[in-house]
Amino acid sequence: MSNRDELLDCSDNSEGNGSPISAKDGKTEKRGAEETQDLKSVLVTSVLNLEELDVDLYRGTHHWVPRSQRLYGGQIVGQALVAAAKSVGDNLYAHSLHCYFVRAGDPKIPVLYQVDHIRDGQSFMVRSVRAIQHGQPILICQASFHKLQPSPLQHQFTMPVVPPPEGLLTVEQLIQLYLTNQPNVPEKLRQHLHKRLANEVPIEIKPIQPQPSFKPPAAEPRKLFWVRAQGHIGEGNMKLHCCVAAYVSDYTFLETALLPCTNYRAKFLASLDHSMWFHTTFRSDEWMLYECDSPWAANSRGLVQGRMWRRDGVLAVSCAQEGVFRVQPITETSRL
Repeated sequence: MSNRDELLDCSDNSEGNGSPISAKDGKTEKRGAEETQDLKSVLVTSVLNLEELDVDLYRGTHHWVPRSQRLYGGQIVGQALVAAAKSVGDNLYAHSLHCYFVRAGDPKIPVLYQVDHIRDGQSFMVRSVRAIQHGQPILICQASFHKLQPSPLQHQFTMPVVPPPEGLLTVEQLIQLYLTNQPNVPEKLRQHLHKRLANEVPIEIKPIQPQPSFKPPAAEPRKLFWVRAQGHIGEGNMKLHCCVAAYVSDYTFLETALLPCTNYRAKFLASLDHSMWFHTTFRSDEWMLYECDSPWAANSRGLVQGRMWRRDGVLAVSCAQEGVFRVQPITETSRL
């Protein structure tokens, strides 16, 4: 789905939206959900709150639409998982989903979600969800749910060692710092950054290694950032936390494959598919480390992989996505 060429301007570049910062700058951060615990995340009250039209048929609306005026893919994946989760019992939890984006979404109309019951087993249940607009599917999602079954077989990778989120700045804070410290910012860029600040995205991101400018050098296709949902969700509803993680997982994900190619701009960027595996319990309204890398890109396509880590070092979620790129050389004037 052509859903995030707009995010390209704000994702990898957003990690470079400021001058050198110190840990003490981030300690002044205040979060409404911590001060007012009944402030529910907009992801719960709006984005992932589907209207039931009939049995296994739901309607979803849009909270945040990128400047590209295409639907954000994470929203469609998250809403599809919400619809699927409504058709299984409370003792089953999503353990995996596999989606194909087949058409661009229209932000002017709602999305219908039709759920098909593929299999109801004793330990696993499988659902197929079609997200529909204008009578045509825009996304096809297969989701599998599993009863928790403890096992002595356990292992995982080791979480990367990174600074804690309390000592880092959000993307919005980095932009404000950049605008403050760079009085000679070109007007076009200044307007672009102010629009970004006014664009309310319902998640918080703190890059691990912010770059000192909007022209970062070529780098390996890997990035790390802390991420959490805006607002308060609370404990106890793993179905909901998985749906929120699905929404979050798509944000700036595909752009990881572009990090080595600073001499080219993606004039077209779209997801082809998206897969997730939910390994254990977590809270999506608490900070998780999102580790993204791209092992391969060629033939106008790129593959990205991601891991979401809880703060205690437990691997909570794994993700994978392939996308299509159409690029053009960047001139000095087009960098602004």
